[in-house]
Amino acid sequence: MLRLACLFPLLTFAAIPVAEFRGSDTQASLAFSQPVAEGIYEVTIEFGASDIASVTTVKAEARRLLALNVAVPRGRPVTQRFLVDVRRPEYTGGRVALKSRESGNPTWDQRLSLEFLGATARAQIVSINPAPATTVRIFLAGDSTMTDQANEPYVGWGQAFPLFVGERAVVANHAESGRALRSFQAEHRLDKILAQLRKDDFVLIQFGHNDQKEKGEGVGAFTTYTKRLRDYLDAIQAKGGKPVLVTAVARRRFDDKGQVTESLGDFPEAVRRVAKERSIPLIDLNASSKQVYQALGVEKSKLALLHYPAGTFPGQTEPLRDDTHFSAYGAYEMARCVTEGIRQGVPELAAFLAPSVQPFDPSHPDDPAQLAIPASPWVKGDKPEGK
Repeated sequence: MLRLACLFPLLTFAAIPVAEFRGSDTQASLAFSQPVAEGIYEVTIEFGASDIASVTTVKAEARRLLALNVAVPRGRPVTQRFLVDVRRPEYTGGRVALKSRESGNPTWDQRLSLEFLGATARAQIVSINPAPATTVRIFLAGDSTMTDQANEPYVGWGQAFPLFVGERAVVANHAESGRALRSFQAEHRLDKILAQLRKDDFVLIQFGHNDQKEKGEGVGAFTTYTKRLRDYLDAIQAKGGKPVLVTAVARRRFDDKGQVTESLGDFPEAVRRVAKERSIPLIDLNASSKQVYQALGVEKSKLALLHYPAGTFPGQTEPLRDDTHFSAYGAYEMARCVTEGIRQGVPELAAFLAPSVQPFDPSHPDDPAQLAIPASPWVKGDKPEGK
């Protein structure tokens, strides 16, 4: 039985009715959603039950991974605390220009939403409270490879990243499919970040996939793209924020000799040069993601991306062959690459990682057969923008 009892001190009621849930031998899930104001919330969950040993995975909002396969012996509950960022499109002076696919998305719906996944999932929400004012936000600005993808089987690495962040910081993933530096700014997504940005918050910036497609005289990695990167850094630093540059994650591309090749042209190098020029911390995800693909090899690396025969998912009549967007396994590995980049090269941010974070060698990725990430309930959706 999964019992949910939630207390909201800022709201006018003391508790919501208890919901009952029992897992099965197949995938089981329970979704919980409650209206809240924009802000950061501390969610305390008691895992476990008196009747069985349990294994529970928790996702928040649009499938952000908070807890993975928390195993609890029968009758020995374990309490853990999580931070969830809840936001709305409006900000002082404007509004984010949401795309149609974002309408009704848990990212923007002014509710705090949770999923409890697993055939033996057992947990109780003990409390939901406003987070301490000292909580640091880690903003993510990027494209479809980073975003909180709404529907299976697509997963952005930013969705797995909260699993590796500790209790003093929250991930605020503002990345969106199809966005380049220019369109992200034009849709006021950067303005929304700047409106919420406080001194000593971090902003991880990863673009390149869609910037690469822009055409026109003078457009390129070392011209318009570089200038826009500098403009982002200026705006973030003017507010006291701490930018971190991330090279665009590599596409899965191999040559006829089985070697990973570059498909993003000069854009990763442009990021490296701006980071050096401005003394900004750099996470070279382009390089580390290539190491992951190379270590897995031509065939096994397909498991990190989206390669599925027709009929794998309801309504899927054609094979899925996508070498840009990640499976849950691939997103998890990319998040580990980012976390390792932080651990080695961004000490100020590394202080906010979870104590459980272990060193990670991208040339020795996790075995896909040993990593089980429960899927959210299937909802048919469109392929993300970008390729």
